[in-house]
Amino acid sequence: MAKRDYYEILGVPKTASKADIKKAYRQVAIQYHPDKNPDDKQAEDKFKEAAEAYEVLSNDDKRAKYDKFGHQAFDGGSGFGGGGMSMDDIFSHFGDIFGNFGFGGFGNRAGGGRGQHVNKGSNLRLTVKLTYEEILNGAEKKLKLKKYVACTTCNGTGAADSSSFQTCSTCNGHGQVTRIQNTLLGRMQTTAPCPTCGGEGKIITKKCTVCYGEGIVKGEDVVTINIPAGVSEGMQMREEGKGNAPRRGGVNGDLIIAFEEAEHQYLMREGEDLLYNLNVSFPDAVLGTSVEVPALEGDVKIKIAPGTPAGKVLRLRGKGLPSYGQYGRGDLLVKVNVHIPITLTKDERKMLEKLAESPNFTPGTKGGEKSFFDKVKDLF
Repeated sequence: MAKRDYYEILGVPKTASKADIKKAYRQVAIQYHPDKNPDDKQAEDKFKEAAEAYEVLSNDDKRAKYDKFGHQAFDGGSGFGGGGMSMDDIFSHFGDIFGNFGFGGFGNRAGGGRGQHVNKGSNLRLTVKLTYEEILNGAEKKLKLKKYVACTTCNGTGAADSSSFQTCSTCNGHGQVTRIQNTLLGRMQTTAPCPTCGGEGKIITKKCTVCYGEGIVKGEDVVTINIPAGVSEGMQMREEGKGNAPRRGGVNGDLIIAFEEAEHQYLMREGEDLLYNLNVSFPDAVLGTSVEVPALEGDVKIKIAPGTPAGKVLRLRGKGLPSYGQYGRGDLLVKVNVHIPITLTKDERKMLEKLAESPNFTPGTKGGEKSFFDKVKDLF
């Protein structure tokens, strides 16, 4: 199913200011907030959709990419862009925007239905730099991460032993407390993690001496990720469960990888096309020649036709980069630059002066072509 336009989701024009976008998002978020629409999957989807739109449009760089390339700039499928946001991410990043309306947060809740609290570790974010060759073919990367891991002494429980727990008296072991508040929208019932036990339903009476009751310690991990072909700078990839371990048991957070592009020695990128500046000598431009130009899969021989003018662009189809989730590749565009020497020997100067006398080397002045100054005058 095709995604809706982000501006349409928030109900703002493309010229909307950041303040207008924030105000619009706040209104939509309040309308479809899970606490106002309990057990309503459609409202939850719209809540997530609005958060995805706001995540992009509130960021100047992401908004510029979206305005130019649309959803394709971030989204090509699994794990990319705002579409991978969980409820935990939304309340973590944007909860302050609508928190004053009496809605409860979701804390570190992950998965499960309402009323079920499961700790989730925090997400890890890192940047991976890719070469054009890796963007072309995809890549497998092994990443060494410094992260929080479960304490092996207490198996992540934070307790010295199994008898070091007691039921929380505030929530009676449920892990959540429910309250009714008067808000601008009327009386609202909110459910939030218990402030006494942090949503765990139990309290540790004797803490582990290694992790001091946290259940996690600093450690390292090596993860292998497979990066698909066609990604571009600004895209993000999510690896579920590869982030930090949670305090005192639960599910790991996610690993979010942002991509950067390494500079190529010869080529530049413009969308899916690659650009190369080719310098040829004046005689080669006049007489024609064959040259080799760099491409991602090895040098390619091309012909320079006799009389090729400076600035001419030669297109090598299918020699560019792929677009994520799409078929085909862009092109390699070769711009011909004619090298004009600054200094000449006496013999070279004489040869050029003789060539200058030939009508073939004299620019034509007939044929009704207006001079530059005549064209300028016509504009006024």
